[in-house]
Amino acid sequence: MQVSQKSVPLHCVFHSIRFKVNKGWSTAVLLFLCPYVNNMKQNNKVLLGMSGGTDSSVAAILLQEAGYEVTGVTFRFYEKGDNTEYLDDARQLCDSLHIPHITYDARQIFKEQIISYFIDEYMAGHTPVPCALCNNYLKWPLLQQLADEKGIYWFATGHYVQKRMINGLWHITCGADPDKDQSFFLWGLKQPTIERMLLPLGTMTKSEIRNIAAQRGFQKVATKRDSLGVCFCPMDYRNFLKEHITPGSIVPGDFYDEAGQLIGRHEGYPFYTIGQRRGLGIYQNKALFVKQIIPEENKVVICDNIKSLEQNEMFLSDWNIVCPEEAYGQHDDLIVKIRYRKQANRCEVTPTADGRLHIRLLEPLASIAIGQAAALYRGDTVMGGGIITASSI
Repeated sequence: MQVSQKSVPLHCVFHSIRFKVNKGWSTAVLLFLCPYVNNMKQNNKVLLGMSGGTDSSVAAILLQEAGYEVTGVTFRFYEKGDNTEYLDDARQLCDSLHIPHITYDARQIFKEQIISYFIDEYMAGHTPVPCALCNNYLKWPLLQQLADEKGIYWFATGHYVQKRMINGLWHITCGADPDKDQSFFLWGLKQPTIERMLLPLGTMTKSEIRNIAAQRGFQKVATKRDSLGVCFCPMDYRNFLKEHITPGSIVPGDFYDEAGQLIGRHEGYPFYTIGQRRGLGIYQNKALFVKQIIPEENKVVICDNIKSLEQNEMFLSDWNIVCPEEAYGQHDDLIVKIRYRKQANRCEVTPTADGRLHIRLLEPLASIAIGQAAALYRGDTVMGGGIITASSI
């Protein structure tokens, strides 16, 4: 468990993000607009975000055993139907450990900022990253805000990540379990937040976490299934879109090849993403990929060569860089990831006159989609990241 007593200069910078909110800024986003309260004194109290799952439950156990005074909080972000079993599970675990538990109803904020964004991005022909935006701009800010209100210095979750002080600045680093590492989603966190984070699972693997739960007698916790995909639509996002948009907003259209020849019909452009290969409904004796989505014409362009999808650059908005001096310019060891796993390309980063980041790729990268997240790494250390707005000028 990483707990440092070092401090760094506190600051709070607001980066606008492309949430399509029509009802004004939420409390969570306004948090970034206010000066950070830097007179909070360190104590042994920690506010732990608890989902009712294995990871956050074991985090509670480990933090308590380490001597922290733990308070559990479960955020109600999204519930399908009347299923609130996760609330009962979190509450029961807290009762077993004799620690207080509270709930925080964030469903309206989540709907306005995450679900609306998710739908709007697909309807714009983009590829959204709800987990990255939720972590960076909603979940962790809410946790920090609630901790401030209760006079609690530390806050924690069951994320599989670590943190490290490098040249006076806090950085998120990869978790020890490569199959569960979640550092890709935390590129937007600011210094005041990272400084106060506790990450008890960062040095452990999932199997070790399950063993800890079983050894402590929490068999139900030890055998819980992992959650998969986006929390509010873990399976096929297409069905979610159909349920949440105005009927008739998505209609069938045409597939075209790169030469502009009509080659088939599609079910509606929001149901496709750049680089998609499966589920196209077109059958030829070769692999086919989605190359371009044209929302205003309800067109989807298909190619038959993965190299047609390769790009040598991209541009990021809504970005965060921990230390510009360590990221800008020529660095042979700086890489960019646009996928959670199994992809890493060397790159060079340069700020542009219009406030974006230009990422020059030293090796071509296929299937870059507007709306995706891009995370910058040096080794296991997150240097920053942002949202892709274009793959060419």
